[in-house]
Amino acid sequence: MLELKHICFGAEGKEILHDVNLKLEDGKFVVVTGPNGGGKSTLAKIIAGIEKPTSGQIFLNGEEITEWGITERARAGISFAFQQPVRFKGVTVKDLITLASGTKNLTTAAACEYLSAVGLCAKDYIHREVNASLSGGELKRIEIATVLARKTQVSLFDEPEAGIDLWSFQNLINVFEKMHAETRGAIMIISHQERILNIADRIVVISKGTVEKEGPKEEILPGLFGGVTGGCRGMQEVKVNG
Repeated sequence: MLELKHICFGAEGKEILHDVNLKLEDGKFVVVTGPNGGGKSTLAKIIAGIEKPTSGQIFLNGEEITEWGITERARAGISFAFQQPVRFKGVTVKDLITLASGTKNLTTAAACEYLSAVGLCAKDYIHREVNASLSGGELKRIEIATVLARKTQVSLFDEPEAGIDLWSFQNLINVFEKMHAETRGAIMIISHQERILNIADRIVVISKGTVEKEGPKEEILPGLFGGVTGGCRGMQEVKVNG
């Protein structure tokens, strides 16, 4: 289990997160949503170790990891898929998935299974470099494939639907449903998409740097898109490309 206690974060004289308390329990699928600029992506980066909180504590399985960097947290079992995936010149898709899996001799067939799971024709991508020749949507799906290959205790996704076409988005929903069914770890996704919110166990609404609402999907979802909750007033579902 991952637990955040009284997390605050500020930058350039501005407070971005204030007194955030959150638990990501093993086996649970949590979606974090709320207005743009509310601090959602910053929260994910703090969990991943990309940013350090101004104050507060982070625990993984009861051990404090607040001062750990991104590498230490990755080794401990935390994965993070960026909103804008990183390119790696000279590294092939198979190399990246093999590295993520932790298996030195991952077979091409096994790597292809992860690519197929995210809607990519494996034979067209397995030997390509992870560079500028790939579109944003292709990079996004490859990055999700690497998270699947890692099979970590905590898997974080920052707006995985960004740059994904309509057909692939439905495939993406299927990937997350399967991942939820098979993993023993926690999944946290930052998203405005109602179809992703619909497959969550719990929904966390972050607005103006604080947790405005948190609870089971059945309690939180009905008010989100009708503009009922104050912090999410006017929040609209992001349209998927295509």
